[in-house]
Amino acid sequence: MAPIPRVEHIDHVQLAMPAGEEERATAFYHGLLGIPRVTKPPELAVRGGCWFERDGLRVHLGVEDDFRPARKAHPALAVSGLEELCVLLEAAGHPVRRTEDVPGTPQWHVDDPFGNRIELLPV
Repeated sequence: MAPIPRVEHIDHVQLAMPAGEEERATAFYHGLLGIPRVTKPPELAVRGGCWFERDGLRVHLGVEDDFRPARKAHPALAVSGLEELCVLLEAAGHPVRRTEDVPGTPQWHVDDPFGNRIELLPV
């Protein structure tokens, strides 16, 4: 009998961004969140956007012509040093919102420079 197919894990998360904003994306995702920017394959680099990857964490930003930020859909990133990161984000002009939509489960949200919602959770 053949094995039953199943999804094993998320390979990467793709978010949208406006054209020409790669440096702002790099300042946020690499500079503040600490996810290094990696070189996109040449055949994809011509489309714009940028990729950020470290170990199994992969966040890709692609240019969308009629860009609209993702305000509801979002990645949730597990963060060590969450309190320190929140202070850093706030100081850089990215307000952090704390919620507890599920009682007893605090969550923090921040918008990237383009308005995409990012959830931050403690490790």
